[in-house]
Order: sequence, then structure tokens, then C-alpha cells
Amino acid sequence: MGSVSPSCRGHRYPVEVISHCVWLYFRFPLGFREVEELMLERDVIVSCETVRRWGRKFGQAHADGLRRRGPRPGDTWHLDEVFVRINGGRKCLWRAVDAGGNVLGILVQSRRDKAAARRFFRRLVKKRRAVPRVVVTDGLRSYGAAHREVVPSAEHRSPKGLNNRAENSHQPTRQRERAMKGFRSAGGAQRFLAAFSGVSPHFRPRRHLMTASDHRAEMTIRFAIREQITGAAGRSATA
Repeated sequence: MGSVSPSCRGHRYPVEVISHCVWLYFRFPLGFREVEELMLERDVIVSCETVRRWGRKFGQAHADGLRRRGPRPGDTWHLDEVFVRINGGRKCLWRAVDAGGNVLGILVQSRRDKAAARRFFRRLVKKRRAVPRVVVTDGLRSYGAAHREVVPSAEHRSPKGLNNRAENSHQPTRQRERAMKGFRSAGGAQRFLAAFSGVSPHFRPRRHLMTASDHRAEMTIRFAIREQITGAAGRSATA
């Protein structure tokens, strides 16, 4: 199965099995037990608890690696916020994407006010190490106040219908939220969504704009990138 990635040393399973389980969990709306069952079908016996630990340990590292190999983020930032279910209550999920739909950052917070918007702006600027040229938001007044304090040099636009790109970026999260029947904690939601927003989009090219052959070729490239950043020898190892 090839050499073992240094990050997987000391684990009972080879890197190909670990990376495949992590990919399954963050790419598709699957629970830990469903990943366990899919692996069993391939004669690989792994418990759902082990899958959970792998996801927590390696998910963010895989997401960061894929982001580094992805397109360079644009200077137009689209920001939006939605409520997500966490432990029977609701928290606000803030998300930023660029003009190409690439996720720039997410943040789970309790509130939807100026302080929360300001915190999200500052986190984005620190993470991206850049200031946007244009910021696009909905009509939430908190955005305008936070924008003037944190990134006053950026142009702020908020006409109705202009922020559909950010709003549409919530759809995969909604799908996972339904499959998981909500999140158990704010910290757990933050960890999962931070990794999910890096792994899942990498395997979601704009299929509707491609021919079948072009899509297969693009996915082959994206699988190869995944193998490189995880240290896996090949997808066929777990097939």
C-alpha cells in the first residue's frame, strides 16, 4: 500500500485506509457508522469510533492541504450568515466566499450583531493576511458597522440579490446538518465545518459546466492532489 505518511505513524491502519475514511466522511453526507459499513464491504474492519477519531485528527490537516493546492482567493469577499441547530438550540454560522465560490472562512457564534460581525471580519483578515477590495453582504446593518471599523478601505456593496453566491454556499452545510440531525456543540460544529468547507468543495467542480469526459479528467486530477497531500499511495488500495 505504499509508504506510511509521518502523520499516520503509530496507527494500526495504513495511510490509504485512514485517508479514505476521512474523505468519505467529509465528502458525503455519511455518519461514522455508515463509513464503517462501507469499509466493511471492502473487507476493512474499522469501528465507527475510530472513524470519528480519524476525522477529528486528520480532517483539518487534509482540508488545509487541499486549500493550499487550490486556486488563489479573489479580492471580492461575499459574506453571509445562517442559523444552525446545535444541541437543540440555534447558533449563527458566518461564512465568507470569494467570487469563485471558494470558502475563505467560517465562524460559529452565539450572536448576529455588530460585535459578532466585527469578530468575523478580523478573523478573516488575519487568516487571509489580506484586505478585500470589495465586500458583498446582505442588508444586515451589523456588516456596515463592522466594515467601517475593520476594513474601511474596502468597497461595501449590499444590493438585494447580489449576494446569492454566499447564500448558495450554505447548501452543502444544510445537507450535512440534516444528515447529522444538528450538531452537538458549538465547538464540534466549528471543527467539523472548518474541515468540511475545505474537503467537500475540492470534490465539487462545476459539473453542470463540463462534459462527462472533462469531469472525469478533472476529478482524476483532484484525486491525485488528495493522494499527494495525505501521503496515500493510490485510491485503488481500498477499492
